[in-house]
Amino acid sequence: MLLGGSQNGYVGRIMTVTAIMLFLLSSATSLHAQEKFKTDCTPNFPFKQLWWGADAAYSIPLPDGRSVWIFGDTLYGDRRVVEGSDPRMVRNSIGISTCGDRNSWKVDYVVRRGDKGQPQDFFQAQHKGTWYWALDGFFYKNDLWVTLLCIRNAPKTTSAALGFETCGADLARVSGLEKDPQRWSVKYFPLVPDGVHAYPSATVVVEGDYVYIFALQEADLRPMLLTRIPLDGLDSPADHLQYLSKSGNWKPGLTPANAMHVMKQGNTEMTVRYHPGLKEWIAILNYPKLFSDLIIARTAPRLEGPWSEEKVIYRIPEMQKGSAGYDKDTFCYAAKEHPEFRQPGSLLITYACNTMNVQKLASDLDIYFPKVVRVPFP
Repeated sequence: MLLGGSQNGYVGRIMTVTAIMLFLLSSATSLHAQEKFKTDCTPNFPFKQLWWGADAAYSIPLPDGRSVWIFGDTLYGDRRVVEGSDPRMVRNSIGISTCGDRNSWKVDYVVRRGDKGQPQDFFQAQHKGTWYWALDGFFYKNDLWVTLLCIRNAPKTTSAALGFETCGADLARVSGLEKDPQRWSVKYFPLVPDGVHAYPSATVVVEGDYVYIFALQEADLRPMLLTRIPLDGLDSPADHLQYLSKSGNWKPGLTPANAMHVMKQGNTEMTVRYHPGLKEWIAILNYPKLFSDLIIARTAPRLEGPWSEEKVIYRIPEMQKGSAGYDKDTFCYAAKEHPEFRQPGSLLITYACNTMNVQKLASDLDIYFPKVVRVPFP
């Protein structure tokens, strides 16, 4: 997200990445697996269609072969513009990617337009003075569901505060996916109110009769909690939300003080995906330390764990002194896996880089868009 002045609170999401596995092509008979594997298709994110960069970059495969990309703070216009400490941006946008004949990659960006054609957030804040970080999602019964983390400006009380704070979590149901994305209908559902300080949003998995949503607890070492909603309860998700308790039982609602820490440390953004060849879940995230250059992976036989200790799978070159693209103001975050684009023997991940010097966004076009890398496995 962007670090910035008064309105923007532009910056810091530091999170997400994965590892260790044997990639075998698998059938998509289980909700564990992606529906299609575009194994020779490699994403890239050119500047076009008035889109000038973004972060986050979760990908959600659709049954028809498209992938929906969820982007965070999105620069737009005929060029990058920064006025004072405020970049010209909307808070979130989406992309639609396809892999056609010969696995040719194509992505179309969608910045939502209002009634008068003005750019606006694709996912609209439901409370004054807030905005959404749109994060992970899933497809169910013809609709796309997306987790939304409520954000608002806050005083910079510490070096880690970065000028904003969380204020709840909601779910969005996106319908009409066969239409032009500008005409997609979005309906919002409250999930967890402000003040809980553990908001289900970080990453989403559909398994069996439930959708599981990981939640970062904003206390102590910032552990990951696990929540779930029965798929037949999505019409009222807050009423059907359950959390995994310290006793190992599922209980209604979300009580962080009584919740099991399924990972001892987590991140606001990450991915958890199942790998049939390994018969394990893989979590990919940035190392849970502010401004770390490490992308790590954890594995587990079940979503509840036990999750392994972290294994470093990639060191981000933009944060290595002496590497091309290094700048003392640059920091990188938002690591994620995209298994629908995987190849045997490797893992496809993305991450984003940003700058503490907001003015550099206007001149440095090598930062602030999803970077793509294939990480080999032992």
